[in-house]
Amino acid sequence: MERGKNMESLPTDLILEIFTRLPSKYVAKFRTLSKHWASTLRSSDFKKLFLARSSARPRLLFGVERYQHNEWFFFSSRQPQNRRYEKSLLLDYHTKVTGDVSSFVCSYASGLIYFPFVRIIEKDTPLICNPITGMYEGYEVMKYSRSHGFLGFDPIDEQFKVLDQDSILTIGSGEVNWRTKDISFDGCYDRCSIAGICINGVLFYLAITYGPRSFVLVRFDVRSEEFNFIDAACFNDHLKHLSGLSLVNSKGKLGVVNCNFADAGGRRTVELCMSVLEDVETQEWVKYVYTLPQNEVLESCEFKVAGVAATGDFVLCMKYTCNPYFVFYFNPEKNTLQSVEIHGFGAELEAVEDRGEVYAFVDHVEDLSVSDALQLKSSISHIKTLCACCKKVVQRDNIEEEV
Repeated sequence: MERGKNMESLPTDLILEIFTRLPSKYVAKFRTLSKHWASTLRSSDFKKLFLARSSARPRLLFGVERYQHNEWFFFSSRQPQNRRYEKSLLLDYHTKVTGDVSSFVCSYASGLIYFPFVRIIEKDTPLICNPITGMYEGYEVMKYSRSHGFLGFDPIDEQFKVLDQDSILTIGSGEVNWRTKDISFDGCYDRCSIAGICINGVLFYLAITYGPRSFVLVRFDVRSEEFNFIDAACFNDHLKHLSGLSLVNSKGKLGVVNCNFADAGGRRTVELCMSVLEDVETQEWVKYVYTLPQNEVLESCEFKVAGVAATGDFVLCMKYTCNPYFVFYFNPEKNTLQSVEIHGFGAELEAVEDRGEVYAFVDHVEDLSVSDALQLKSSISHIKTLCACCKKVVQRDNIEEEV
């Protein structure tokens, strides 16, 4: 009883300040305490304060796909600020997604994840989830879908939309059907397997044209729903090796990154090449090339480009979970490379036979306004699927105690 009195005697501003330092999943739990706290923690003032605090401490979000088990796991760690690097960091485990989600790569925008197809019982369902809280919402499958869609976000109207070729689904508007948009493009194209990226309300992804095969960059304004097509033939050397390209946010502009390797005195050196779309109207690309400082771990492992942080650092991560596992931060201004060891994937994911492929997203920020607007309802841990062996309906266990 005394503890309750002490809580009530604390200034409201101080209590709210404490709440802003908690992950959003705990804020969601405290909203269920009473009508007063539900109202307070849903107020626009608190959401703005929470976003300000979250933006000041962005995180590195990890999605781990175990293709053979039809599973995704989501973790996050602190992301270095002001280029103050720690030697090692511990992961926070958040959620697990099951249900044959491994057929198509997921899409990320403004803190949320979009899975084009999640098999729930015997039904394929496009699904948007908050990887931190585990809340999700399923949507109708678009018939005859071939590209499987990208998630985009308009920061002005705080509106999410899914783009699948020429079809659009507006999320959170009560809209249940896909709309078709007329596109003016001379020829035919199809998206490639490279993940798209949404930058300041504009969704970008690479596509390949038919006859002759060539890269084209598709630019989609999420708010106006206008399309632009930008020549990207400068990347045609990668038509046979699509996994070598990554789309990144380079200080508000689109960058396309690839890595080259060379032998120097018996050691493998890593060359990072980034082409930045400087001008959309003139379709001008500017290329930057960096030779990374030597690092024994980086030179000997498979890795991928996670993105470019707001600090300007390139973030590289090891491709598969293992022990030890490292993330690398390259500062192009000072030509320095820092490695940070990551702990916490758990023995099962770190085992060679059960390892998962890692997808990392830089500058992850939690925005309560976005999640509330979508009215995500169910916990993703409650998804029921069919057992592959006996075909009975099962509910997968949450792995929080396993990792």
